[in-house]
Amino acid sequence: MLALLLSFHAQASSLRVVTEISPPAQTWEEDQVGGIVTERVRKVVSGAGFQAEIQAYPWARAYEQALAGPSILIYAMAKTPEREAHFKWIGPVGRYRLGFLKLKRNQDITITQLEQGRRYITAVQRQDVAVDVLMQSGFEQGKQLFLTADIQQSWELLRKGKVDLIIEDPDVIDEMLHNLKLTQQDVEFVYMIPELDQLTYLAASLDTSDSLVEKLRLSLYQQDFSLDDL
Repeated sequence: MLALLLSFHAQASSLRVVTEISPPAQTWEEDQVGGIVTERVRKVVSGAGFQAEIQAYPWARAYEQALAGPSILIYAMAKTPEREAHFKWIGPVGRYRLGFLKLKRNQDITITQLEQGRRYITAVQRQDVAVDVLMQSGFEQGKQLFLTADIQQSWELLRKGKVDLIIEDPDVIDEMLHNLKLTQQDVEFVYMIPELDQLTYLAASLDTSDSLVEKLRLSLYQQDFSLDDL
């Protein structure tokens, strides 16, 4: 009987999960977080016998909450050397391919290699993996880097001409264009950054139990999506 009660409790329990809104991977639909990657995460959590209580924040806030714990999952996060020791990594759930995006009217902006981006001002979200990559290539905060709370703020700065570039994924810009009343003809990717073509992961705060992490890992690798789908 005790085992049955414990099993029921596990099935009924919710895991707190944090992320950012980044369509189409993570969207806001009918007062809850949705999107392609979100549905993958829900399946992983459900397959481990739990429900996902998913909350969306600006990326820096989501990151700091997962970093502090207790027992919080976060997605979709790049696995970098700087981050690796700060989380328990469950497995890949998505992929992004990022590059410099400009307003097409700014014809004087040309980039053929990453270092040339230092000629311009780029908006990047706080705690975004792009910050680390750009700083390793000589970009400096307060000079070439303008840090923002979220991707919406980065887009607003670009639209208003406050920055020259933002970092974006060409596969996910349609919703932002619609929200800002822009079209594909208004913007242009000037350089795709090889270092920012990465898988994104579901990870857990360090105080999350190893047994829970293992259940989630097993559930992930039992799902019907593969790395070829990401």
